[in-house]
Amino acid sequence: MGLKLELVLIVGIVGIILGTLMIKFDDTSTKEQPFTKEVEFTNTTLIEVDTDMMKSRAFATYGVREKGVWTLDDLVYASDTIESLHANKGSYHDDMLYLDGDVVLQEKDGYKYETQHAIYNQKTEILNILTPFTGVKNKNIIKGKSLEYNTRQKKAYGTTVGTVFYTPDK
Repeated sequence: MGLKLELVLIVGIVGIILGTLMIKFDDTSTKEQPFTKEVEFTNTTLIEVDTDMMKSRAFATYGVREKGVWTLDDLVYASDTIESLHANKGSYHDDMLYLDGDVVLQEKDGYKYETQHAIYNQKTEILNILTPFTGVKNKNIIKGKSLEYNTRQKKAYGTTVGTVFYTPDK
């Protein structure tokens, strides 16, 4: 007595149908991400003040605050010690301003520093330049690999710094 082919095929088809009905598919790609944006704006100036005076001013062409972090495009920052601090991208979190892409610091009556990445600490007023930089004032040129610049005291500490200073003829 042998098994009939029809019986084997019927049992196989029923097994396949039951197996597919028991599988649970979880499509994670269609899950909706929770909305976390707190604020979104374009062409806006943000001004930080205390009870006595304006502490700083920042302009951005586009910005978002998400989970407590400000992300800003085409940022221009200014304070009482900084004439302007430009960057293509910036993010601000806990008094730290992270700057990326064509970063330019213009001091009041001082040097103009250019680099690609920097971090500015608002509390200590120190700018840490993390990539090769160039500083120019009139004909004076400073180049180096990294720089820590105190904008309040106007003191700079750098690594692998090369300078060209021009002094007036007497």
